[in-house]
Amino acid sequence: MANVYRKIYKEIKKHDTIVIARHIGADPDALGSELALKELILNKFPKKQVYAIGNPSNRFKFMGTLDKLEDVDTSSALLIVLDTPDLKRIDGAKINDYKTVIKIDHHPIVDNFGSIEVVDDNASSTSQLILELIFKNRLKLTKNIAEKLYIGIVSDTGRFMHDYTSARTFELVTKMLKKTNLDFTKVYEPLYKRPLAEFRFQGYIYENMDVTENGLAYIKISDDLLKEYEVDSASSGNIISELNCIDEILVWIFLTEDKKSNLIRANIRSRGPAINEVAAIYGGGGHKLASGARLTSWSQAENLIEDLDKITEKYLNEQNQ
Repeated sequence: MANVYRKIYKEIKKHDTIVIARHIGADPDALGSELALKELILNKFPKKQVYAIGNPSNRFKFMGTLDKLEDVDTSSALLIVLDTPDLKRIDGAKINDYKTVIKIDHHPIVDNFGSIEVVDDNASSTSQLILELIFKNRLKLTKNIAEKLYIGIVSDTGRFMHDYTSARTFELVTKMLKKTNLDFTKVYEPLYKRPLAEFRFQGYIYENMDVTENGLAYIKISDDLLKEYEVDSASSGNIISELNCIDEILVWIFLTEDKKSNLIRANIRSRGPAINEVAAIYGGGGHKLASGARLTSWSQAENLIEDLDKITEKYLNEQNQ
């Protein structure tokens, strides 16, 4: 694996124009790895043109500013796609518009693309893989870069609670903290601070979600409800991890109407049953215990609920054998 990180560094060194992309619906790992990699490259090669692209997220705007590709000739450029297993979920870039493509990801493979691929679904996050890139090539790790990568790792591991947090994760984070003296306690406030309206909305979810006899919890969140609580469609994604400690629930799904995009966002989490294959059937994907999809109708949402309930029931039966 060390050899492939050296190959990536050589490609970065070779290209004058570099575009960094990630998946649609940016989360802290996607943004953290993207913005950290941009800063890393510019610190080493200040004359290069480096763009971190994709739709911004108001929720995570504290992490940094993204770029727009305007009048940029990408025909001889390098595209680095982070945290994205499939082509259709790349935000703001088409791989055929670039001379060279590199993929760095920690999800199970959906599409193979890129002349160089680093795909490690045992890694906690793509931010962890960027740390590997830094240390394998002995690149300069600044406190600002470390902060972005720490946010990415902490977010994707659920503060190191998820089962894909490994000894390697802790080794890399420890090495990063020692090198930068990052005050990681200050990182948590902007990451987890939320408005009062969102906590009131969270109370509504607890009161009104349905739970099947198999332990599947679900709730349908309409655009009218979002307006009533003065929150947006991203708010449910900020809340969903809070259900992880409810004893009677094994799998839970928030179905949130997004009228601006004319779709329904499905955020899915699990404490046992593998959910990513079900999400993939509906055009989504992700990790075994944390996945999502974008649906086009409430009838499709009903089908997804049924399919998730079936795998939850199957899981229970297997555990009781």
